[in-house]
Amino acid sequence: MGGPTVVAVTESAPAPSRDAAATVPPQPAPAAHESILRRQSLRESAARTYARSLPIVPVRARGLTIEGADGRRYLDCLAGAGTLALGHNHPVVLEAIRKVIDSGAPLHALDLATPVKDAFTTELFATLPRPLVEHARIQFCSPAGTDAVEAALKLVRTATGRSGLLAFTGAYHGMTAGALEASGGARDARVTRLPYPQDYRCPYGVGGERGAELAARWTESLLDDPKGGVPEPSAMILEPVQGEGGVNPAPDSWMRRMRDITAARSIPLIADEVQTGVGRTGAFWAVEHSGIVPDVMVLSKAIGGSLPLAVIVYRDDLDVWQPGAHAGTFRGNQLAMAAGAATLAYVRENRLAERAALLGDRILDRLEGLAADHPCVGDVRGRGLMIGVELVDPERLDAASGVPVAAPALATAVQRECLRRGLIVEIGGRHSSVVRLLPPLTLTDEQADAVLDRLADALAAAERATHHRTDPGPSH
Repeated sequence: MGGPTVVAVTESAPAPSRDAAATVPPQPAPAAHESILRRQSLRESAARTYARSLPIVPVRARGLTIEGADGRRYLDCLAGAGTLALGHNHPVVLEAIRKVIDSGAPLHALDLATPVKDAFTTELFATLPRPLVEHARIQFCSPAGTDAVEAALKLVRTATGRSGLLAFTGAYHGMTAGALEASGGARDARVTRLPYPQDYRCPYGVGGERGAELAARWTESLLDDPKGGVPEPSAMILEPVQGEGGVNPAPDSWMRRMRDITAARSIPLIADEVQTGVGRTGAFWAVEHSGIVPDVMVLSKAIGGSLPLAVIVYRDDLDVWQPGAHAGTFRGNQLAMAAGAATLAYVRENRLAERAALLGDRILDRLEGLAADHPCVGDVRGRGLMIGVELVDPERLDAASGVPVAAPALATAVQRECLRRGLIVEIGGRHSSVVRLLPPLTLTDEQADAVLDRLADALAAAERATHHRTDPGPSH
């Protein structure tokens, strides 16, 4: 963990209150940091991910700031992979959790009706697209977004009597079997894969509205081709902004075309808003940018206010399940519902979605300036506070697309240099070459400047270190 000294952050980590001091467990000494990491590597599975690229031991956190067991502080632009809409340990979230605990209410309630669940559902429905809410049902799922995706797929297949599914290149919907089949990395799937529009690496080589139109036209042609080999679809599932796929925002016109195409063929449309929801993209729900109303919305991450919670909301005419058709022991997480209701209300009342749109545009503008000075920045894109910087090898062009090849090794180096400077970022994209920023919606202008300063410094350092080296990344 050597490297530059971490400069002061714009927000200090919280100190325990005097009343709470007796109940706060002792914090590990800085020397324990390496021991904890070593024990983790010996005990946990080889499937662990973030722990490999972010070898830190968080012990306290508030807002944007995490403090590690080694005493270092970090600005967290991963934010629980987009889960922490209000950052770490926001006061309204902590207060909501304390109220439930102090009330003596049951913490485990299966799918029984409770005042906490009723308040959460009421607040959630107040934020959703009105035409959907007027005829909506909600299913509480096991507390992970991937289970909500499974529930959505099961729902539409039951309602339509069909088994086919339409999904998109570059998609990510979770890690369980059905969700993986719908994701872009699937190798053995019963899913028809459709082109997702991209500007920078457009599959048709044109990008923009023309590329999106070609993608929509191909989708429509394939569905109407009697020899197209497409199983009769039970639904189309899409992300309004692909996150793991490289932070690719879908054009609003394309979203409307997908809604028209599915509606005309009686194909339910599922919007996966697990990462894009609760103000992340500059609207409370990302589908609002295009004005479409999906038949099913898959919701998780930020709706639980930092605690595990996942639901689907869908048109009531799809509600043909028998009792117990989809269940889960922990679908009644009362603390998550209380924290989620408080988070939803805070984002709505404080207009944080609008704030995310304004600050996101400002960050993108500054990143565009960074790209002008660094040829290794191939593309800057995003919506609201869901931002990606694609890194490339400017000296190597992809023969098919004419744009530089992806540089995953450079992206990894940038992530490492960011961590040395006290900044936590994520890596994603089809070739793991996109540096992703998912800061809390409570990010201040000063904090945004600190994040961008550290990112720029890390990029320059990584660029110098990898200069004249041949990137082993893919050439397509």
